[in-house]
Amino acid sequence: MTQSNTLDDVNPDGKRVLVRVDLNVPISEDENGGVSVTDTTRMERIAPTINEISDKGGKVILLAHFGRPKGKIIPQMSLAPILSTLSEVIGKPIAFSTDCIGPMAEAAVGAMQNGDILLMENTRFHAGEEANNKQFTADLAANGDIFVSDAFSASHRAHASTVGLAAFLPAYAGRTMQAELEALEAGLGNPSHPVVALVGGAKVSSKLDLLKNLVLKVDALVIGGGMANTFLAAQGFDVGKSLCEHDLADTAMEILEISKKAGCAIVLPDDCVVAQEFAANISNKIVKVEQIPPNAMILDAGPDTVHKIGEWISRANTLIWNGPLGAFEITPFDRATVDAAKVAAAQTRAGKLISVAGGGDTVAALNHAGIADDFTYISTAGGAFLEWMEGKELPGVAVLQK
Repeated sequence: MTQSNTLDDVNPDGKRVLVRVDLNVPISEDENGGVSVTDTTRMERIAPTINEISDKGGKVILLAHFGRPKGKIIPQMSLAPILSTLSEVIGKPIAFSTDCIGPMAEAAVGAMQNGDILLMENTRFHAGEEANNKQFTADLAANGDIFVSDAFSASHRAHASTVGLAAFLPAYAGRTMQAELEALEAGLGNPSHPVVALVGGAKVSSKLDLLKNLVLKVDALVIGGGMANTFLAAQGFDVGKSLCEHDLADTAMEILEISKKAGCAIVLPDDCVVAQEFAANISNKIVKVEQIPPNAMILDAGPDTVHKIGEWISRANTLIWNGPLGAFEITPFDRATVDAAKVAAAQTRAGKLISVAGGGDTVAALNHAGIADDFTYISTAGGAFLEWMEGKELPGVAVLQK
């Protein structure tokens, strides 16, 4: 991964700084139509970049999308309702422009003093955003002197505000983007071996590219969740009523073969927690994988498997984590995920492990385990984190490289 230009390389004083951020935050509506932000993590992540530019006298012009309006103005997808929460998180007043290009945007930028912060309306209200249209990008660029990208989570999209602006303006990585890239470099770019990857989740089909890339780069690959069932079934185990992609048996065996040639150990469950249905506190039992009842479903990894995973994590210098080990949303099927996460957290706290995690379910699972703050880095990006793990070039990262 080549080094990117960062805020260390520019003096924003007096400059109009177009900052691409991720404000695609979860919201809830009350009965009066009022909107509240239910998770401010993404806002907290971009605060250092915004405040640094503002404190140094730059005019901070925030570009962001919200939802998928597909180039149309959809009032429910306006960024206006989240403005007050963003202002609280940043700790400074933020002005709002009802458009991100054109006369309204130009007037709003023209009224700014050094250090002011302005939020532009949803860039995806214009079809030119997702099309990376040259004229739309030029219209965006007209209001800026430099471009700062702080939205790694949107960097797998070649849109006007993530990629296009770099062709018109000097481009720099914001502090969140910089931290993300440094963490990813430590995780897979140039990691300290042994490297263990833990990949969970429901389906092999959604993570085929990921698994094929990882077995060539890591020393051990722990497979959990519903994906593990597909690998067990491919090896001849009866997985009962468990979530399983039986049609991918050949693919699973192919991945096992590739891993063998690459010298990557595949870690699959030896025992599991089964129940007759997926419900909270339902009657369940621990069985060996060769003894799964035909009327039962696997809902979590068993204690022997968790012990084995813990040993792999304890031997590792680097851990990359994507996805839960079981149906963690419901007790007691969260046990394997929580216990393995606690081992990783303890090793990280002791300075023995670099732990990098990402993906929506992963963040929720590690928050549920109560150890999110103990990991070296947790990415709030979903698709971008996955594509990076798959070994794909992210267009929004490539344009920032020196």
